[in-house]
Amino acid sequence: MIFNRIAVFRVERGISRKDLAEKLDVNPQTIGFLERGTYSPSVELALKLAREFNVSVEDLFSLNAFPTLASELRSRNNSSNNHPPKID
Repeated sequence: MIFNRIAVFRVERGISRKDLAEKLDVNPQTIGFLERGTYSPSVELALKLAREFNVSVEDLFSLNAFPTLASELRSRNNSSNNHPPKID
């Protein structure tokens, strides 16, 4: 299974599935299938998606589940609490 963050990037940019599908010249259902993980993209489609969101393919897709946003925020907060900013 290939995991992805398509929905995160799409919603963050305020793009509908239909609009994204039109930009990529695919069926809107394809975007839904990709977001749910029931369809794996071709290399071409993965590259087009990464280009559309201006991110690397690795930022968008992974063979391992991405950490939840809540766990990422907790991790960042914990690391910033352990290392206060330096004052010059």
